[in-house]
Amino acid sequence: MSETRQTTDDAQATTDSELAGGASPGTDQPLEVTSGETRERTREEWVEHEFEGEAKLSVSDLDVYYGDDHALKSVSMEIPENSVTALIGPSGCGKSTFLRCLNRMNDRIKAASIDGSVRLEGEEIYQDGVNLVELRKRVGMVFQSPNPFPKSIADNISYGPRKHGDLDTGLLANLLGRSDDDAVDELVERSLRQAALWDEVNDRLDDNALGLSGGQQQRLCIARALATDPEVLLMDEPASALDPIATSKIEDLVHDLAEEYTVVIVTHNMQQAARISDQTAVFLTGGELVEYGDTDQVFEDPQSQRVEDYISGKFG
Repeated sequence: MSETRQTTDDAQATTDSELAGGASPGTDQPLEVTSGETRERTREEWVEHEFEGEAKLSVSDLDVYYGDDHALKSVSMEIPENSVTALIGPSGCGKSTFLRCLNRMNDRIKAASIDGSVRLEGEEIYQDGVNLVELRKRVGMVFQSPNPFPKSIADNISYGPRKHGDLDTGLLANLLGRSDDDAVDELVERSLRQAALWDEVNDRLDDNALGLSGGQQQRLCIARALATDPEVLLMDEPASALDPIATSKIEDLVHDLAEEYTVVIVTHNMQQAARISDQTAVFLTGGELVEYGDTDQVFEDPQSQRVEDYISGKFG
């Protein structure tokens, strides 16, 4: 038995006694556990991930409510730049809610209220006056199901930059000699190459994107997100609806993207998290971040007994 495992087991013996009254750490609220889940008080050192380099995103004391439902409870973590951070945990544990907080997509949910801090390169994104369009340009998002626009492949890619005013096209632009058609062509090719899709579609860029396969549609959505030149890419289970071959292509793509972007990905597939991520955050029952660290350490020698039980399939 390793020293770390002994320490955790000793802590477990203590916390079982401490939690005889069933209180969550630092609160008077009942500790929320599900069937098969160990009763355990989370320690701060389990979520203090140390890494070299700068933090791209810094989250402090983040709480999210949907009406009376406390979906995320006092989550704090730092996400390093140019890396892949995986968020794992059972359904309903708050990992997708956390992901949406990173570019304020939860603002679109009327019942949602958010307390705490999220900083992008030191700048608070929840302060008054933040331009949400610019924020979501810097922090792009790819959703669980592919959602290409019913437009051509090329128009899907150029849509975002056109909306942001980064490209000038159309009849008026041509008449005034300000057309960026060449820039559009370059943008489309670059984005599709980054998404490992160019070789498959370069001879049919004017075809409707809805005619692509599911895996191709999802890579098109990734290319569309990259076209606005984001710094961070959020991915909410991007391969959950895809076949194994398409999933493998998405995983290879995520690995390559981390060379230029900061990627945060939600996945229910623990093997996928272990394959593609540099660090892993484990959310468990009640919207609690229980452990966060290097992926190898989290999967091979977790500090939390609850995390070990979840990874080994005892619950979730």
